[in-house]
Amino acid sequence: MEKEFGVKILVRDDELKIIGDEENVYKTGKVINNLMHLINRGENLTEQNVRYCISLVNDGQDEDFSHLADGCICITAKGKPIKPKTIGQKRYCDEIANNTITFGIGPAGTGKTYLAVAMAVTAFRSKQVNRIILTRPAVEAGEKLGFLPGDLQSKVDPYLRPLYDALFDMLGAETYQRYVEKGNIEVAPLAYMRGRTLDDSFIILDEAQNTTREQMKMFLTRLGFNSKMVITGDVTQIDLPNGAKSGLKDCIRILKGIDDIAQCKFNEKDVVRHRLVQDIIKAYEKNEVKINDRK
Repeated sequence: MEKEFGVKILVRDDELKIIGDEENVYKTGKVINNLMHLINRGENLTEQNVRYCISLVNDGQDEDFSHLADGCICITAKGKPIKPKTIGQKRYCDEIANNTITFGIGPAGTGKTYLAVAMAVTAFRSKQVNRIILTRPAVEAGEKLGFLPGDLQSKVDPYLRPLYDALFDMLGAETYQRYVEKGNIEVAPLAYMRGRTLDDSFIILDEAQNTTREQMKMFLTRLGFNSKMVITGDVTQIDLPNGAKSGLKDCIRILKGIDDIAQCKFNEKDVVRHRLVQDIIKAYEKNEVKINDRK
């Protein structure tokens, strides 16, 4: 905070003094008050939420920061509460709760997949749905699927690993395996969805930027009664071969404005990984703007 606002913060006994120009002292005070609110709600402070609060105060958007501690969306197998860490994440969870189909679009590290899985587990535990179905397209990011060892399942498993990891975290490995054997949880490549109608299910399509237009249409039309769909992706990381058009980019445009379909877009401020991930994303965005300007 001292570095960001150019102030000096002194702490003596139970008093805290901020020294600097009036505007920056005011901003520093707002950050400290917001962080104190989190502490009083039992939250642990991390570098990520301190930096996030600073960025919100700088942009004059910190009025909703204190509400982040309010909502726990899921409890992990180890008893850890999962809560949105940014306003964008909270809006995303609210959209999932209030709409049948929700698109979560944004850069890596914004919690799109993890929060969607948490919402799915919550819906499953409360018996709102009977099944959780997680899927993603098996598209190589610079690697060839055929060179991987083993049968088809072992070849596609690496693509589905982030989905497995999120489910293991929420349910524990043994509980997860039991639900898989009962048919309550299914993790499969997108191609396995063809020809099915998915009723009473919470369906998550991950890495949707790597679907073709035809695959996206096929997936969306699997929706059955009493089901929810969450589609996540990053339109800046498309790995489709031969310049194929992304089905995610296409359907965002086509489905815009349709009732009960929400689109939630994240930016670098919603990144909850290492702070350098935010800097990397911003650097790539600036470079993309320069390239487009040259064109």
